Amino acid sequence: MINTSNRSDRKEIMDDLEMQGEELEKTLLDLDKVNKWLGGNKITLEGAEKLLKSCCYTRPVRIIDVGCGNGTILKEVAEMGRKRGDQLELLGIDANRHAMEIARRNLSDYPEVSFKAMDVFSEEFKALEADIILCTLTLHHFTDEQIEDLMKAFTSMVKLGVVVNDLERSRSAYYLFQAFCAAFNIREINRKDGLTSILRSFKRKDLERYSKNLNVNRQEINRRWAFRYQWILYK
Repeated sequence: MINTSNRSDRKEIMDDLEMQGEELEKTLLDLDKVNKWLGGNKITLEGAEKLLKSCCYTRPVRIIDVGCGNGTILKEVAEMGRKRGDQLELLGIDANRHAMEIARRNLSDYPEVSFKAMDVFSEEFKALEADIILCTLTLHHFTDEQIEDLMKAFTSMVKLGVVVNDLERSRSAYYLFQAFCAAFNIREINRKDGLTSILRSFKRKDLERYSKNLNVNRQEINRRWAFRYQWILYK
């Protein structure tokens, strides 16, 4: 029986920042499929829309997507903005420069979106201006200490708020994901990384601990379908 009492420190295959080419592209596409089937991206979009509705702006709203991969979330945010009539400036950040090349190709028809390979712990990142920061299935890649530092940086950078969309750590999630992969013939790299992601992810008490001493007006931790947490911090 798998133990989910504490966060695992096991590394994922995707943590290799030198992964590139066809292998990287196929891996990111498979992640997109899983998220689409399980409705995970909607959690981020819903959070972003809540923050957009919380304030009126006379200039374009700057949104940064941390750990953006191939740019799928930003494509959906851009489409949402176009439908709502919002003016958006979207920036995708990822530590894997090869993923940024894929993202630029995928979103070549979206001039409001740009991408940059960057270390989120760098001073260069902390100097960026943002109204909203999105973080989808990225936070669990870091240690507790790194997450605490990162959340402080996020909340100091934004003017409107932060949306975190990540996994719930539980035995049920672990074994159901195994069954899901078998039923839908998910590639081995995504199956292994998916299971590791669950073991590295969160229980509510973890998010509550990270939320202490953050410079925000209020926050929500909402449990969502398919073993997800939506954590919205309002600046």
